[in-house]
Amino acid sequence: MEDIEPLEKTVPPTHQLSSFEMGRDDVNVVCTYGKISVWFGRQTPEVVVGKVLIGISTVDRSAVHEVEIVCPFERITEYESHGYTLVSYAKCSKGYRSTFHISFNNNKALFHLAEHILQKLKTRDMNIDVYWTGDYSDIIKLSEHLQEEIDGWEVKEVHYKEAGSKEN
Repeated sequence: MEDIEPLEKTVPPTHQLSSFEMGRDDVNVVCTYGKISVWFGRQTPEVVVGKVLIGISTVDRSAVHEVEIVCPFERITEYESHGYTLVSYAKCSKGYRSTFHISFNNNKALFHLAEHILQKLKTRDMNIDVYWTGDYSDIIKLSEHLQEEIDGWEVKEVHYKEAGSKEN
């Protein structure tokens, strides 16, 4: 007898997805077609931070996080040595306002991003936005991957653009 995949995996929804929220008490991920917004609470374990970043990288290697850093000119090359890609820079009163892309296909850059997040979590919650080209099937892949990798991971809410199509 032939195995039948669950309907949600084989047939895209008839309504346009607005957002897909998943996570657990210490981390929350909201996916849309152009962006993934991640909230890490102060109590998020190091391993969970890593698994979320690696999960995104696994599903979409072209994903990027954009960060703006004000630093002395000489430090720009230090960030580039960590795998960050310089997008723009301009002189400002405190040094240089530099914009970098952190590509999720660069393991060195991803590791440095994880270290930065963990450092910030010592004093406060942390939010990051990741830009990607994910579609409905990629969102489902990410959700399933994180459910397999992280204890207590669950789908929280799914919103569709058409009224009356909200699932919990």
